[in-house]
Amino acid sequence: MTVQLREQVVHLSGACPSEDAERLAAHLLADPEATVDWRSCEHAHMAVLQVLLAAGRPVAGPPKSEFLARWVEPLLRSR
Repeated sequence: MTVQLREQVVHLSGACPSEDAERLAAHLLADPEATVDWRSCEHAHMAVLQVLLAAGRPVAGPPKSEFLARWVEPLLRSR
């Protein structure tokens, strides 16, 4: 499973396909204090990235993916 909620932290790991966007959104909506840890994320579908951008939650990183670290993480940190 690539999206897991543990102790108010949503962990993203491996390759997160579009189907994970719904699970991620559900976890974030269920817990307004939840943060995101994507240090084990190797790939994220655009749907997952859209949820992250819209949620505006703190994100622990950088992710494993150089692309995500270089291009997406700065967007998440600027929110």
